[in-house]
Amino acid sequence: MSATLTGSGIALGVLSSSKIPKRVSSSPSNRCYINMSASADKKKTSFTLQKSEEAFNDAKNLMPGGVNSPVRAFKSVGGTPVFVDSVKGSRLWDIDGNEYIDYVGSWGPAIIGHADDEVLAALADTMKKGTSFGAPCLLENVLAEMVISAVPSIEMVRFVNSGTEACMGVLRLARAFTNKEKFIKFEGCYHGHANAYLVKAGSGVATLGLPNSPGVPKSATSNTLTAPYNDIEAVVKLFETHKGEISAVILEPVVGNSGFITPTPEFINDLRQLTKDNGSLLIFDEVMTGFRLAYGGAQEYFGVKPDLTTLGKIIGGGLPVGAFGGRRDIMEMVAPAGPMYQAGTLSGNPLAMTAGILTLKRLKQPGTYEYLDKITKELTRGILEAGNKSGHSMCGGNISGMFGFFFVEGPVYNFADAKKSDTEKFGRFFRGMLEEGVYFGPSQFEAGFTSLAHTREDIEFTVAAARRVLGRI
Repeated sequence: MSATLTGSGIALGVLSSSKIPKRVSSSPSNRCYINMSASADKKKTSFTLQKSEEAFNDAKNLMPGGVNSPVRAFKSVGGTPVFVDSVKGSRLWDIDGNEYIDYVGSWGPAIIGHADDEVLAALADTMKKGTSFGAPCLLENVLAEMVISAVPSIEMVRFVNSGTEACMGVLRLARAFTNKEKFIKFEGCYHGHANAYLVKAGSGVATLGLPNSPGVPKSATSNTLTAPYNDIEAVVKLFETHKGEISAVILEPVVGNSGFITPTPEFINDLRQLTKDNGSLLIFDEVMTGFRLAYGGAQEYFGVKPDLTTLGKIIGGGLPVGAFGGRRDIMEMVAPAGPMYQAGTLSGNPLAMTAGILTLKRLKQPGTYEYLDKITKELTRGILEAGNKSGHSMCGGNISGMFGFFFVEGPVYNFADAKKSDTEKFGRFFRGMLEEGVYFGPSQFEAGFTSLAHTREDIEFTVAAARRVLGRI
Protein backbone atom coordinates (compact mmCIF):
# COMPACT_ATOMS: atom_id res chain seq x y z
CA MET A 1 0.00 0.00 0.00
CA SER A 2 1.44 3.38 -0.87
CA ALA A 3 0.60 7.02 -1.33
CA THR A 4 2.10 8.90 -4.25
CA LEU A 5 2.01 12.59 -5.06
CA THR A 6 1.88 13.98 -8.58
CA GLY A 7 1.51 17.42 -10.09
CA SER A 8 3.79 20.27 -9.22
CA GLY A 9 6.23 18.36 -7.05
CA ILE A 10 6.57 16.67 -3.67
CA ALA A 11 8.68 19.03 -1.59
CA LEU A 12 6.66 21.27 0.71
CA GLY A 13 7.87 24.77 1.43
CA VAL A 14 7.47 26.31 4.87
CA LEU A 15 4.26 28.30 5.09
CA SER A 16 4.93 31.80 6.31
CA SER A 17 2.16 32.97 8.63
CA SER A 18 2.74 36.54 7.47
CA LYS A 19 1.64 35.56 3.96
CA ILE A 20 -1.57 33.80 4.99
CA PRO A 21 -4.65 35.91 4.24
CA LYS A 22 -6.91 36.61 7.18
CA ARG A 23 -10.01 34.43 7.08
CA VAL A 24 -13.25 36.35 6.87
CA SER A 25 -16.09 35.09 9.04
CA SER A 26 -19.58 36.49 9.22
CA SER A 27 -22.67 34.61 10.25
CA PRO A 28 -25.89 34.91 12.24
CA SER A 29 -26.01 33.82 15.87
CA ASN A 30 -28.21 30.78 15.17
CA ARG A 31 -25.48 28.99 13.23
CA CYS A 32 -23.85 25.92 14.71
CA TYR A 33 -20.07 26.38 14.60
CA ILE A 34 -17.26 23.92 14.43
CA ASN A 35 -14.53 25.34 16.65
CA MET A 36 -11.88 25.56 13.95
CA SER A 37 -9.60 27.69 16.12
CA ALA A 38 -9.36 24.96 18.74
CA SER A 39 -7.07 21.95 18.45
CA ALA A 40 -7.20 20.52 14.96
CA ASP A 41 -7.58 17.06 16.48
CA LYS A 42 -10.78 17.98 18.34
CA LYS A 43 -13.78 16.28 16.73
CA LYS A 44 -17.09 18.04 16.10
CA THR A 45 -19.74 16.58 18.41
CA SER A 46 -23.16 17.14 16.81
CA PHE A 47 -24.22 16.74 13.21
CA THR A 48 -27.62 16.57 11.57
CA LEU A 49 -28.97 17.07 8.07
CA GLN A 50 -32.64 16.85 9.00
CA LYS A 51 -33.63 20.14 7.35
CA SER A 52 -31.59 19.33 4.25
CA GLU A 53 -33.28 15.93 4.04
CA GLU A 54 -36.73 17.52 4.26
CA ALA A 55 -35.80 20.09 1.62
CA PHE A 56 -34.41 17.39 -0.68
CA ASN A 57 -37.58 15.31 -0.38
CA ASP A 58 -39.59 18.38 -1.41
CA ALA A 59 -37.15 19.18 -4.22
CA LYS A 60 -37.49 15.72 -5.77
CA ASN A 61 -41.13 16.51 -6.50
CA LEU A 62 -40.19 19.81 -8.11
CA MET A 63 -37.00 19.18 -10.09
CA PRO A 64 -35.59 16.04 -11.77
CA GLY A 65 -33.62 14.23 -9.08
CA GLY A 66 -34.20 17.18 -6.76
CA VAL A 67 -31.33 19.22 -8.21
CA ASN A 68 -30.39 21.42 -11.15
CA SER A 69 -27.06 19.71 -11.82
CA PRO A 70 -26.66 15.93 -11.31
CA VAL A 71 -23.56 15.79 -9.10
CA ARG A 72 -25.34 17.82 -6.40
CA ALA A 73 -27.67 14.89 -5.64
CA PHE A 74 -24.88 12.91 -3.86
CA LYS A 75 -25.92 9.86 -5.89
CA SER A 76 -22.39 8.45 -6.14
CA VAL A 77 -21.43 9.08 -2.50
CA GLY A 78 -24.71 8.37 -0.74
CA GLY A 79 -26.42 10.29 2.00
CA THR A 80 -28.40 13.51 2.02
CA PRO A 81 -27.33 16.42 -0.20
CA VAL A 82 -26.34 19.50 1.75
CA PHE A 83 -28.68 22.44 1.17
CA VAL A 84 -26.58 25.59 1.47
CA ASP A 85 -27.74 28.62 3.42
CA SER A 86 -24.73 30.90 2.89
CA VAL A 87 -21.00 31.09 2.19
CA LYS A 88 -18.17 33.39 3.26
CA GLY A 89 -14.43 33.15 2.77
CA SER A 90 -13.44 29.49 3.00
CA ARG A 91 -16.67 28.52 4.78
CA LEU A 92 -20.06 27.15 3.90
CA TRP A 93 -23.13 26.91 6.15
CA ASP A 94 -26.07 24.64 5.48
CA ILE A 95 -29.72 25.11 6.45
CA ASP A 96 -29.22 22.86 9.50
CA GLY A 97 -26.63 25.31 10.84
CA ASN A 98 -23.58 23.12 10.18
CA GLU A 99 -20.36 24.90 9.22
CA TYR A 100 -17.87 23.42 6.76
CA ILE A 101 -14.47 24.24 5.33
CA ASP A 102 -15.32 24.27 1.63
CA TYR A 103 -13.06 22.71 -1.02
CA VAL A 104 -15.65 22.86 -3.81
CA GLY A 105 -15.68 26.64 -4.16
CA SER A 106 -18.80 26.58 -6.35
CA TRP A 107 -16.84 24.11 -8.52
CA GLY A 108 -13.92 26.49 -9.02
CA PRO A 109 -15.03 30.13 -9.35
CA ALA A 110 -14.48 31.11 -5.70
CA ILE A 111 -10.70 31.37 -5.95
CA ILE A 112 -10.45 34.53 -3.83
CA GLY A 113 -12.98 33.18 -1.33
CA HIS A 114 -16.74 33.23 -1.16
CA ALA A 115 -18.71 36.48 -0.95
CA ASP A 116 -15.64 38.70 -0.98
CA ASP A 117 -16.46 42.09 0.54
CA GLU A 118 -14.87 44.12 -2.28
CA VAL A 119 -16.66 42.10 -4.94
CA LEU A 120 -20.00 42.40 -3.15
CA ALA A 121 -19.57 46.16 -2.79
CA ALA A 122 -18.71 46.55 -6.48
CA LEU A 123 -21.70 44.42 -7.47
CA ALA A 124 -23.97 46.58 -5.33
CA ASP A 125 -22.71 49.70 -7.12
CA THR A 126 -23.17 48.09 -10.54
CA MET A 127 -26.70 46.92 -9.73
CA LYS A 128 -27.74 50.49 -9.05
CA LYS A 129 -27.18 51.10 -12.77
CA GLY A 130 -29.02 47.95 -13.86
CA THR A 131 -28.55 44.19 -14.01
CA SER A 132 -28.62 43.69 -17.78
CA PHE A 133 -28.40 46.08 -20.71
CA GLY A 134 -28.59 43.94 -23.85
CA ALA A 135 -26.13 46.44 -25.31
CA PRO A 136 -22.37 47.08 -25.08
CA CYS A 137 -20.92 48.50 -21.86
CA LEU A 138 -17.43 49.62 -20.86
CA LEU A 139 -17.08 46.80 -18.34
CA GLU A 140 -16.87 44.34 -21.25
CA ASN A 141 -13.90 46.27 -22.66
CA VAL A 142 -12.13 46.23 -19.29
CA LEU A 143 -12.50 42.50 -18.70
CA ALA A 144 -11.66 41.68 -22.32
CA GLU A 145 -8.41 43.65 -22.06
CA MET A 146 -7.53 41.84 -18.83
CA VAL A 147 -8.17 38.41 -20.37
CA ILE A 148 -6.24 39.23 -23.55
CA SER A 149 -3.24 40.53 -21.61
CA ALA A 150 -3.21 37.46 -19.33
CA VAL A 151 -3.86 34.47 -21.59
CA PRO A 152 -1.07 33.85 -24.15
CA SER A 153 -3.27 32.46 -26.94
CA ILE A 154 -6.05 35.05 -26.79
CA GLU A 155 -5.88 38.03 -29.15
CA MET A 156 -9.65 38.52 -29.30
CA VAL A 157 -12.38 37.21 -27.00
CA ARG A 158 -16.15 36.61 -27.09
CA PHE A 159 -18.05 36.50 -23.78
CA VAL A 160 -20.93 34.06 -23.34
CA ASN A 161 -22.90 32.80 -20.34
CA SER A 162 -21.44 29.38 -19.51
CA GLY A 163 -18.61 27.00 -20.19
CA THR A 164 -20.96 24.86 -22.25
CA GLU A 165 -21.76 27.82 -24.51
CA ALA A 166 -18.06 28.61 -24.84
CA CYS A 167 -17.25 25.06 -25.94
CA MET A 168 -20.21 25.00 -28.34
CA GLY A 169 -19.04 28.22 -29.94
CA VAL A 170 -15.39 27.27 -30.17
CA LEU A 171 -16.15 23.97 -31.91
CA ARG A 172 -18.39 25.69 -34.47
CA LEU A 173 -15.62 28.24 -35.02
CA ALA A 174 -12.92 25.59 -35.48
CA ARG A 175 -15.06 23.81 -38.05
CA ALA A 176 -15.82 27.06 -39.86
CA PHE A 177 -12.18 28.15 -39.98
CA THR A 178 -10.76 24.81 -41.15
CA ASN A 179 -13.75 23.74 -43.25
CA LYS A 180 -13.46 20.30 -41.62
CA GLU A 181 -16.10 18.60 -39.47
CA LYS A 182 -14.40 15.92 -37.39
CA PHE A 183 -12.70 16.68 -34.08
CA ILE A 184 -10.87 14.76 -31.38
CA LYS A 185 -11.71 14.82 -27.68
CA PHE A 186 -10.39 12.68 -24.84
CA GLU A 187 -12.14 10.06 -22.77
CA GLY A 188 -13.22 11.50 -19.43
CA CYS A 189 -12.77 15.12 -20.49
CA TYR A 190 -15.92 17.22 -20.12
CA HIS A 191 -16.66 20.15 -22.38
CA GLY A 192 -20.24 20.88 -21.41
CA HIS A 193 -23.45 19.14 -22.32
CA ALA A 194 -23.67 20.00 -26.03
CA ASN A 195 -24.53 16.93 -28.13
CA ALA A 196 -21.20 16.58 -29.90
CA TYR A 197 -19.28 16.39 -26.61
CA LEU A 198 -21.40 13.81 -24.78
CA VAL A 199 -19.29 10.87 -25.88
CA LYS A 200 -17.19 9.21 -23.16
CA ALA A 201 -17.47 12.45 -21.20
CA GLY A 202 -16.43 13.27 -17.65
CA SER A 203 -18.00 15.29 -14.81
CA GLY A 204 -21.55 14.20 -13.94
CA VAL A 205 -21.58 11.79 -16.87
CA ALA A 206 -18.65 9.95 -15.27
CA THR A 207 -20.10 10.28 -11.78
CA LEU A 208 -23.32 8.57 -12.84
CA GLY A 209 -21.49 5.93 -14.89
CA LEU A 210 -23.11 6.92 -18.18
CA PRO A 211 -20.98 6.11 -21.26
CA ASN A 212 -23.05 8.48 -23.40
CA SER A 213 -26.34 10.35 -22.99
CA PRO A 214 -29.70 9.16 -24.35
CA GLY A 215 -31.32 11.71 -26.60
CA VAL A 216 -28.14 12.51 -28.49
CA PRO A 217 -28.66 11.48 -32.13
CA LYS A 218 -25.94 9.45 -33.81
CA SER A 219 -25.66 12.15 -36.44
CA ALA A 220 -24.60 14.65 -33.75
CA THR A 221 -21.65 12.52 -32.65
CA SER A 222 -20.67 10.90 -35.95
CA ASN A 223 -17.81 13.38 -36.29
CA THR A 224 -16.64 13.05 -32.67
CA LEU A 225 -13.44 11.02 -32.36
CA THR A 226 -12.13 9.96 -28.96
CA ALA A 227 -8.78 8.87 -27.58
CA PRO A 228 -7.44 8.06 -24.11
CA TYR A 229 -5.90 11.07 -22.37
CA ASN A 230 -2.08 11.04 -22.34
CA ASP A 231 -2.00 8.56 -25.27
CA ILE A 232 -0.35 10.40 -28.15
CA GLU A 233 -0.09 7.25 -30.27
CA ALA A 234 -3.88 6.91 -30.26
CA VAL A 235 -4.16 10.49 -31.51
CA VAL A 236 -1.60 9.84 -34.25
CA LYS A 237 -3.66 6.86 -35.43
CA LEU A 238 -6.82 8.99 -35.57
CA PHE A 239 -5.03 11.56 -37.73
CA GLU A 240 -3.78 8.78 -40.02
CA THR A 241 -7.22 7.18 -40.29
CA HIS A 242 -9.03 10.48 -40.88
CA LYS A 243 -6.33 12.30 -42.83
CA GLY A 244 -7.35 15.83 -43.81
CA GLU A 245 -10.71 15.60 -42.02
CA ILE A 246 -9.94 16.72 -38.45
CA SER A 247 -10.74 20.34 -37.59
CA ALA A 248 -9.39 20.39 -34.05
CA VAL A 249 -8.21 18.60 -30.96
CA ILE A 250 -9.86 19.82 -27.76
CA LEU A 251 -8.78 18.87 -24.25
CA GLU A 252 -8.68 19.88 -20.63
CA PRO A 253 -4.93 20.56 -20.31
CA VAL A 254 -5.26 19.28 -16.74
CA VAL A 255 -8.27 17.02 -16.38
CA GLY A 256 -10.63 18.05 -13.59
CA ASN A 257 -13.76 16.20 -14.66
CA SER A 258 -12.45 12.67 -14.16
CA GLY A 259 -10.81 13.62 -10.92
CA PHE A 260 -7.44 15.40 -11.01
CA ILE A 261 -5.24 14.05 -13.83
CA THR A 262 -2.10 15.79 -15.07
CA PRO A 263 -0.56 15.44 -18.54
CA THR A 264 2.73 13.67 -19.07
CA PRO A 265 5.59 16.10 -19.83
CA GLU A 266 5.52 15.43 -23.58
CA PHE A 267 1.77 14.98 -24.18
CA ILE A 268 0.66 18.58 -24.68
CA ASN A 269 3.80 19.50 -26.63
CA ASP A 270 3.24 16.54 -28.96
CA LEU A 271 -0.40 17.55 -29.48
CA ARG A 272 0.72 21.05 -30.40
CA GLN A 273 3.11 19.75 -33.04
CA LEU A 274 0.69 17.11 -34.33
CA THR A 275 -2.11 19.63 -34.91
CA LYS A 276 0.26 22.01 -36.69
CA ASP A 277 1.53 19.23 -38.94
CA ASN A 278 -2.02 18.25 -39.92
CA GLY A 279 -3.57 21.67 -40.46
CA SER A 280 -5.82 21.29 -37.41
CA LEU A 281 -6.43 23.61 -34.47
CA LEU A 282 -5.46 22.94 -30.86
CA ILE A 283 -8.11 24.02 -28.35
CA PHE A 284 -7.53 24.24 -24.61
CA ASP A 285 -10.69 24.00 -22.55
CA GLU A 286 -9.56 26.19 -19.66
CA VAL A 287 -12.98 26.68 -18.11
CA MET A 288 -11.54 25.05 -14.99
CA THR A 289 -7.79 25.72 -15.28
CA GLY A 290 -7.98 29.29 -16.58
CA PHE A 291 -6.62 31.74 -13.99
CA ARG A 292 -6.32 28.83 -11.53
CA LEU A 293 -3.05 27.07 -12.38
CA ALA A 294 -1.42 30.42 -13.14
CA TYR A 295 -2.64 33.90 -14.05
CA GLY A 296 -2.33 32.88 -17.70
CA GLY A 297 -3.85 29.47 -17.05
CA ALA A 298 -2.51 26.05 -18.00
CA GLN A 299 -0.99 27.40 -21.21
CA GLU A 300 1.21 29.73 -19.19
CA TYR A 301 2.02 26.99 -16.67
CA PHE A 302 3.04 24.45 -19.34
CA GLY A 303 4.40 26.93 -21.87
CA VAL A 304 2.24 25.62 -24.73
CA LYS A 305 0.16 28.03 -26.81
CA PRO A 306 -3.06 26.65 -28.33
CA ASP A 307 -4.94 28.25 -31.22
CA LEU A 308 -8.17 28.71 -29.29
CA THR A 309 -9.14 28.71 -25.61
CA THR A 310 -12.36 28.46 -23.65
CA LEU A 311 -12.80 30.08 -20.25
CA GLY A 312 -15.46 30.30 -17.54
CA LYS A 313 -15.84 29.98 -13.77
CA ILE A 314 -13.17 32.35 -12.37
CA ILE A 315 -13.59 35.08 -14.99
CA GLY A 316 -17.14 35.64 -13.72
CA GLY A 317 -16.20 35.81 -10.05
CA GLY A 318 -19.06 33.48 -9.11
CA LEU A 319 -21.63 34.72 -11.61
CA PRO A 320 -22.66 32.85 -14.79
CA VAL A 321 -20.07 33.42 -17.51
CA GLY A 322 -18.07 31.82 -20.28
CA ALA A 323 -15.72 32.97 -23.02
CA PHE A 324 -13.82 31.72 -26.02
CA GLY A 325 -10.90 33.41 -27.69
CA GLY A 326 -7.75 32.93 -29.68
CA ARG A 327 -5.86 34.04 -32.74
CA ARG A 328 -7.21 37.20 -34.35
CA ASP A 329 -7.49 35.66 -37.81
CA ILE A 330 -9.68 32.88 -36.42
CA MET A 331 -11.79 35.06 -34.12
CA GLU A 332 -12.59 37.50 -36.92
CA MET A 333 -14.79 34.77 -38.40
CA VAL A 334 -17.24 35.28 -35.49
CA ALA A 335 -20.36 37.36 -36.27
CA PRO A 336 -20.78 40.24 -36.81
CA ALA A 337 -17.15 40.52 -38.00
CA GLY A 338 -17.51 37.27 -39.93
CA PRO A 339 -20.03 34.61 -40.98
CA MET A 340 -19.81 32.18 -38.01
CA TYR A 341 -22.92 32.98 -35.99
CA GLN A 342 -23.08 33.11 -32.19
CA ALA A 343 -25.21 35.31 -29.91
CA GLY A 344 -26.54 35.60 -26.36
CA THR A 345 -29.12 37.77 -24.59
CA LEU A 346 -27.15 38.08 -21.35
CA SER A 347 -23.63 37.78 -22.77
CA GLY A 348 -21.26 40.34 -21.27
CA ASN A 349 -23.80 41.28 -18.61
CA PRO A 350 -22.49 44.00 -16.26
CA LEU A 351 -22.70 41.94 -13.06
CA ALA A 352 -20.52 39.08 -14.32
CA MET A 353 -18.09 41.57 -15.85
CA THR A 354 -17.83 43.46 -12.55
CA ALA A 355 -17.18 40.34 -10.47
CA GLY A 356 -14.67 39.09 -13.02
CA ILE A 357 -12.72 42.34 -13.06
CA LEU A 358 -12.41 42.45 -9.26
CA THR A 359 -11.42 38.78 -9.10
CA LEU A 360 -8.69 39.07 -11.73
CA LYS A 361 -7.30 42.20 -10.07
CA ARG A 362 -6.91 40.25 -6.84
CA LEU A 363 -5.31 37.29 -8.58
CA LYS A 364 -2.72 39.48 -10.26
CA GLN A 365 -1.21 40.50 -6.92
CA PRO A 366 2.29 39.10 -6.23
CA GLY A 367 2.46 35.81 -4.35
CA THR A 368 -1.08 34.67 -5.20
CA TYR A 369 -0.26 31.42 -6.96
CA GLU A 370 2.71 30.62 -4.74
CA TYR A 371 0.39 30.79 -1.73
CA LEU A 372 -2.27 28.63 -3.36
CA ASP A 373 0.34 26.03 -4.30
CA LYS A 374 1.81 25.91 -0.77
CA ILE A 375 -1.44 25.37 1.09
CA THR A 376 -2.77 22.92 -1.49
CA LYS A 377 0.42 20.85 -1.39
CA GLU A 378 0.19 20.68 2.38
CA LEU A 379 -3.45 19.61 2.14
CA THR A 380 -2.89 16.92 -0.48
CA ARG A 381 0.27 15.55 1.05
CA GLY A 382 -1.35 15.41 4.48
CA ILE A 383 -4.33 13.43 3.19
CA LEU A 384 -2.13 11.00 1.24
CA GLU A 385 0.15 10.43 4.23
CA ALA A 386 -2.88 9.82 6.44
CA GLY A 387 -4.20 7.30 3.93
CA ASN A 388 -0.86 5.54 3.70
CA LYS A 389 -0.56 5.22 7.47
CA SER A 390 -4.07 3.76 7.63
CA GLY A 391 -3.30 1.15 4.98
CA HIS A 392 -5.19 2.66 2.05
CA SER A 393 -3.89 2.68 -1.51
CA MET A 394 -4.09 6.31 -2.60
CA CYS A 395 -2.52 8.65 -5.11
CA GLY A 396 -3.04 12.28 -6.00
CA GLY A 397 -1.49 15.70 -6.25
CA ASN A 398 -2.02 19.34 -7.06
CA ILE A 399 -1.06 22.18 -9.32
CA SER A 400 -1.55 25.53 -7.64
CA GLY A 401 -5.05 25.63 -6.09
CA MET A 402 -6.43 22.61 -7.96
CA PHE A 403 -6.07 19.13 -6.48
CA GLY A 404 -7.42 15.62 -6.29
CA PHE A 405 -6.81 12.12 -5.00
CA PHE A 406 -7.93 8.60 -5.86
CA PHE A 407 -8.37 5.47 -3.78
CA VAL A 408 -6.04 3.45 -5.99
CA GLU A 409 -2.28 2.99 -5.84
CA GLY A 410 -1.80 4.73 -9.17
CA PRO A 411 -0.42 6.52 -10.96
CA VAL A 412 -3.53 7.72 -12.79
CA TYR A 413 -2.86 8.81 -16.38
CA ASN A 414 -6.34 8.65 -17.90
CA PHE A 415 -10.02 7.94 -17.31
CA ALA A 416 -9.53 4.16 -17.46
CA ASP A 417 -7.03 4.43 -14.61
CA ALA A 418 -9.35 6.75 -12.67
CA LYS A 419 -12.20 4.25 -12.90
CA LYS A 420 -10.08 1.74 -10.96
CA SER A 421 -10.43 3.94 -7.88
CA ASP A 422 -12.49 2.50 -5.01
CA THR A 423 -15.53 4.76 -5.36
CA GLU A 424 -17.36 3.03 -2.50
CA LYS A 425 -14.48 3.87 -0.18
CA PHE A 426 -14.43 7.43 -1.49
CA GLY A 427 -18.12 7.69 -0.59
CA ARG A 428 -17.39 6.61 2.98
CA PHE A 429 -14.51 9.06 3.16
CA PHE A 430 -16.69 11.87 1.80
CA ARG A 431 -19.49 11.22 4.30
CA GLY A 432 -17.03 10.96 7.17
CA MET A 433 -15.37 14.25 6.26
CA LEU A 434 -18.77 15.92 5.95
CA GLU A 435 -19.55 14.97 9.54
CA GLU A 436 -16.16 16.36 10.55
CA GLY A 437 -17.02 19.71 8.98
CA VAL A 438 -15.15 19.41 5.68
CA TYR A 439 -16.94 19.69 2.33
CA PHE A 440 -15.24 18.01 -0.62
CA GLY A 441 -16.84 17.51 -4.03
CA PRO A 442 -19.45 14.72 -3.83
CA SER A 443 -17.80 12.62 -6.53
CA GLN A 444 -14.55 10.75 -6.97
CA PHE A 445 -14.46 12.14 -10.49
CA GLU A 446 -14.26 15.85 -9.68
CA ALA A 447 -11.21 17.95 -8.81
CA GLY A 448 -11.08 20.01 -5.62
CA PHE A 449 -10.15 23.65 -5.14
CA THR A 450 -8.55 25.88 -2.54
CA SER A 451 -8.82 29.65 -2.36
CA LEU A 452 -6.95 32.67 -1.05
CA ALA A 453 -9.38 32.63 1.89
CA HIS A 454 -8.17 29.23 3.08
CA THR A 455 -5.67 29.49 5.93
CA ARG A 456 -3.05 27.16 7.28
CA GLU A 457 -5.41 26.50 10.20
CA ASP A 458 -8.04 25.33 7.71
CA ILE A 459 -5.53 22.94 6.17
CA GLU A 460 -4.39 21.59 9.55
CA PHE A 461 -7.99 21.02 10.64
CA THR A 462 -8.77 19.21 7.38
CA VAL A 463 -5.73 16.94 7.55
CA ALA A 464 -6.47 16.06 11.19
CA ALA A 465 -10.06 15.22 10.24
CA ALA A 466 -8.80 13.08 7.35
CA ARG A 467 -6.57 11.13 9.74
CA ARG A 468 -9.58 10.27 11.88
CA VAL A 469 -11.82 9.34 8.96
CA LEU A 470 -9.20 7.33 7.08
CA GLY A 471 -8.37 5.53 10.31
CA ARG A 472 -11.90 4.19 10.66
CA ILE A 473 -13.21 3.52 7.14
